[in-house]
Amino acid sequence: MTPLRVGLLGLGVVGGGTWSILERNREEIARRAGRDIVVTRAAVRAQDLERVRQKTAGRVQLCTDPMEVVQAEDVDVVAELMGGKEPARTLVLRALELGKPVVTANKALLAVHGNEIFEVARRNEVMVGFEAAVAGGIPIIKVLREGLTANRIQWLAGIINGTSNFILTQMRDQGMGFSEALSQAQALGYAEADPTFDVEGVDAAHKLSLLAAMAFGIPVQFERAHVEGISSLTAEDICYAEEFGYRIKLLGIAKRTLRGIELRVHPTLISERCLIAKVDGVMNAVLVKGDAVGATLYYGAGAGAEPTGSAVVADLVDIARMGQVAPGHRVPYLAFQPDQVRDEVVLPVAEIETAYYLRLRATDRPGVLADITRILALQKISIEAMLQKEPRAGEARVDVIMLTHVTREQAIDTAINQIEALDSIAAPVVRLRLESLSS
Repeated sequence: MTPLRVGLLGLGVVGGGTWSILERNREEIARRAGRDIVVTRAAVRAQDLERVRQKTAGRVQLCTDPMEVVQAEDVDVVAELMGGKEPARTLVLRALELGKPVVTANKALLAVHGNEIFEVARRNEVMVGFEAAVAGGIPIIKVLREGLTANRIQWLAGIINGTSNFILTQMRDQGMGFSEALSQAQALGYAEADPTFDVEGVDAAHKLSLLAAMAFGIPVQFERAHVEGISSLTAEDICYAEEFGYRIKLLGIAKRTLRGIELRVHPTLISERCLIAKVDGVMNAVLVKGDAVGATLYYGAGAGAEPTGSAVVADLVDIARMGQVAPGHRVPYLAFQPDQVRDEVVLPVAEIETAYYLRLRATDRPGVLADITRILALQKISIEAMLQKEPRAGEARVDVIMLTHVTREQAIDTAINQIEALDSIAAPVVRLRLESLSS
């Protein structure tokens, strides 16, 4: 059988990992795919031409114009590994219009333009593979599209950004502040020079929007996700959470409720006994709760050349196997048949329901706690646990930490506003969400 001829858009970290795997495991991959998979062309930056030429030993035709690769007659499938929204969107759409399947690791592209891309692909009856776009080498896309199809997914929660997870691990284990931990992550190559997307939760929200679409049969809706990052977290709150038996992780959470879908990324307290709480460093993990199978956990490297390249190659193998199968018999892009994808209500953050961690700086005098608990009671917020620290030398205020039972965010917002208005409270109140990941 003729080989599947691949055009790579980008031969950097992920592209290089993909190339290395295809070369090293060529025979094994062909045995699985039923045909050889070979890279015939690649588009690279002008400054990288010589380096890539040496790496590929002249076996790949190189150029600096990615559209040339897309339109080449000796390219059957396009692997978009450049990143960014443009020109990636233009290149992907052109490939699909030419009837060429696309594999991409570009979560930002799919989070913003995924609905358009999947529609163009459907119209042209070609496949789009994006296993590498979420959680690197963890096959979570295949799990949601195929492995859990018997289940009504109730919720999922994921550590899906390795940079933020590394920073939180260092803050907990080494007692570092956020800035120091971020600097270490940058020095080790785990964080970009501009780490905004990672530490402010945007990268995780891109990935969560894709996972939620496949879990619940809804369109990709990145713009409706609630997003908070970790840049304002303090080592102090991480320590207090540990005293209660919790760890703080940046989680992407998608939850099906009777009132609508919760779609949110934020720092979250989770019990230290929960397996996902033990995921440290740059590793990723996704916990999925289905009505039939219960809770299942998927763990592994969320980034890196070969872990991500492994996912790219897995998609290429799927295309080699299924490319000639009638479109109606292929696995749908978002797990549900296209005409069954429904635009359900995504709840605003004020309407979500969860438990909360509150830290207040309160004047150490009689009656202060009574004022606080009275405000909480008026909002029907009950306290599960409370800790009052000793005042620091020379200070008249103390830290009071409370864990609440499950309540609505709107009620917490109202209570915090009223608590901060008390003359005994030094604003602002620190508020973090707490999830049991069991119900």
